[in-house]
Amino acid sequence: MESRNQKRLHRKRRTTVKTKGTAKMPRTSIFRSNKAIYAQLVDDEKGVTLTAVNSVEVKDKNFDIKTAEKTGELLAEKALKLKIKEVTFDRSGYRYHGKVKALAEGMRKGKLKF
Repeated sequence: MESRNQKRLHRKRRTTVKTKGTAKMPRTSIFRSNKAIYAQLVDDEKGVTLTAVNSVEVKDKNFDIKTAEKTGELLAEKALKLKIKEVTFDRSGYRYHGKVKALAEGMRKGKLKF
């Protein structure tokens, strides 16, 4: 029997194949743990990370939905400094609800399109 994380990794492989990032439109890769959420913009053609952010940088004591939304806004701010306005969203096998959804909404609030 597969564990919860093994099932997530299987879903991640299935969706990551379909979402490729370029220099103009990078892929937003997400990792969520119990204590933080991490997001990075990846150029898959060159195999480099353009910018990254995590919820620890927000300096909020609690890791909740508001912190995840602020993390998305911070990622959007860093992306706009790199003149990136549009990204693809790779949720890495996580369900699109809760903190993952809040991160995406924060990115939209920060003027990123996907």
